[in-house]
Amino acid sequence: MNKFEREELWKKILVKGDSLRGKLPPHRSHTVRNPYAHVCSEIKKKYKKSYKDISSKYYRDVTEFIKRID
Repeated sequence: MNKFEREELWKKILVKGDSLRGKLPPHRSHTVRNPYAHVCSEIKKKYKKSYKDISSKYYRDVTEFIKRID
């Protein structure tokens, strides 16, 4: 993924994280949930890579996936 696409995805991750702040259920390992880390971990779980390492051909797919994360 090129630099522009990485930066745009990060902005989308921040927006989604902001919308999830205080809405994530408790987790046995974390007393306070980090919504930005949650979004990144969901991306990594689905694509088996960090958002930075995903191919440019999946940019639109990742963007749509971020919108669906709860």
